[in-house]
Amino acid sequence: MAHKISFRWIRMAATGAALALMTLSAQAQLVCGAHNDVVAGLAQAFQEKQIGYGVVGQAAIVEIYVSASGSWTMLITDVKGRSCILAAGEGWENNLAVATMTHGI
Repeated sequence: MAHKISFRWIRMAATGAALALMTLSAQAQLVCGAHNDVVAGLAQAFQEKQIGYGVVGQAAIVEIYVSASGSWTMLITDVKGRSCILAAGEGWENNLAVATMTHGI
């Protein structure tokens, strides 16, 4: 039993360390600005438009912007209107139609 517990703690510590390192590198790459400026930049540079958003407690909103070519950007905007790009990439696929048919949404 002690053997299983020690491996569990090692795995948890390793996972925590990996997440901390990913967070540090992600913070070093954050691009932030006024919400209107960031959204205008996404529209101008990548032709991205908002496809959805979600509320994060009372502290922020997470938004997803996507272009017709499949580029995408995830923003987080705080209550003061400051937006930061959390992630961006290519190859966005919309699974809403599949989810609707599968789950009857």
